[in-house]
Amino acid sequence: MNHTAQSGDSLHSEMSLWRQALMGGQMLFVAFGALVLVPLLTGLDANVAFFTAGIGTLIFQLITRRQVPVFLASSFAFIAPMTFSIQSWGLAATMGGIMAAGVLYAALSVLVRLRGSGILYRLFPPVVVGPVIMVIGLGLAPVAVGMATSPVEGLISADQALFLAAISLLATLLVATMAGGILRLIPIICGIGAGYIAAVIMGVVDFQPLFDRPWFAIPNFTTPELNWNAVLYMIPVAIAPAIEHIGDMLAISSVTGKKYLEKPGLKNTLLGDGLATTAAGMLGGPPNTTYSEVTGAVMLTKAYNPAIMTWAAVIAIGVAFIGKIGGFLSTIPVPVMGGIMMLLFGSIAVVGLNTLIKARVDLGQPRNLVIVSIVLVFGIGNMGISLGEFSLKGVSLCALTAVILNLLLPHRAGEDQYQSAEVGKEDVA
Repeated sequence: MNHTAQSGDSLHSEMSLWRQALMGGQMLFVAFGALVLVPLLTGLDANVAFFTAGIGTLIFQLITRRQVPVFLASSFAFIAPMTFSIQSWGLAATMGGIMAAGVLYAALSVLVRLRGSGILYRLFPPVVVGPVIMVIGLGLAPVAVGMATSPVEGLISADQALFLAAISLLATLLVATMAGGILRLIPIICGIGAGYIAAVIMGVVDFQPLFDRPWFAIPNFTTPELNWNAVLYMIPVAIAPAIEHIGDMLAISSVTGKKYLEKPGLKNTLLGDGLATTAAGMLGGPPNTTYSEVTGAVMLTKAYNPAIMTWAAVIAIGVAFIGKIGGFLSTIPVPVMGGIMMLLFGSIAVVGLNTLIKARVDLGQPRNLVIVSIVLVFGIGNMGISLGEFSLKGVSLCALTAVILNLLLPHRAGEDQYQSAEVGKEDVA
C-alpha cells in the first residue's frame, strides 16, 4: 500500500515536471518575438541573445531566491542607443557600455536598500521618465520607415518592400485588436509570420544563410572592451527601463496576488536585473530586464510557479546552440521587420505619453513644461554635447538633462513636489 502511494507520488511529481517544462517552453514562445527583435535590429547574434536571456533569468532567480515568475529579455528602450553605439564605437565597446548599465541597476538597488523605494520616484518621477520614453520611440521613427521602404538589390524592389511591410503591420494589428487567448500575447510573431509567408510566395527570401549554418554551433560570443564614450552614453539609457522594472513588478504582483516589492523586495529584483544585464554584456548579448509579455502570459495561463521560468531559461540556453535558428532568423526580409517596427516604435512613444497622462502631470506648470519641452527637442533634434574626449547624445543626454532639471528647477510654494511621482507608482504597471 505504501509502495503504491509512493509510486503515485513519484508519477505525479514526474508529470508535474513535464507540465512545468511544457509551460516553460510556452513562456519562451510568448517572449520569442520581442526576444529576437532586439538582436536582429541591432546586429547582435540571436543565438547569443537566447543564451544570455536564459543565463540572465537564472541569475535573477538566484538573487530573488526563485520567488518571482518572470522571464528576462531585452527592453526595446535599448534598441536605438545600442544601434548608435555600435555604429560609433563598435560592438565590443557597446557591450562594455551595457555592462556599465547593469552596474547602474546594481547601484540603484543599493540606493533602495539604504533609502527605500521612494527615492527612485523622487529622482525619476513621471515628468522625467515620460518624455524620455517618448524620445526613445519618436527617435526611432525614421529607422522604422526606412526599414519598411528599403529595397534589397536583386531581391526586393521599393514597392515590394512597402507591400511586405504593410502585410506584416496589418497582420499584427488584426491579431493585437481581435485575437484572444495565447494569440493575443504574440501579435508580433503572427505579423512576422504573415509577412514572411508573403515574402516566400513572392520569391524574395534568400535561404542561403539557413543552409550555411550548422545544426549545432557555439553562439558567437563577444568579449567587451572599456570605452568611456560608450559607457557614459549607455548608463543614462538604463534609467527608463529601471523605472519600467518597478511597473513590471507591480503588474506581476497584481496578477499573482503577492507583494514582490516587499518580498524579495525591489532592492533584490533590481539587483537581479543589474547582474543579468552585466552578464549579458560580458558575453555579447542585449541587456536583460523584466518582460511585460511574460506577465500577460502568467495572467492568462495562471503559471504562478517560478520553476516554470527556470524551465524557460534552460530551454532558451539549449536553443542558443541550434545554429539553424539564427540562420533562419537572418532570412527574414528587412521590410517585414520594418512593418512591425512602425507599430512598435510608435507604441513606445505612446507609453511615454500615457505615463504623463496617468500620473496627471500638469504641463501648465512652468517647471513641468520646461522639462518635457527641452527633453523632446533635445531628443528629436538629436542634440549632442562634447566634454573633452567624451560626448553625450540622443537618449542618454535627454535622460541626464531631465534628471538634472527636475532636481534644480524650483517648485511653486505649497506644491507637493513628489505628488506626481507618488501618483505614478501604480501607473507604471
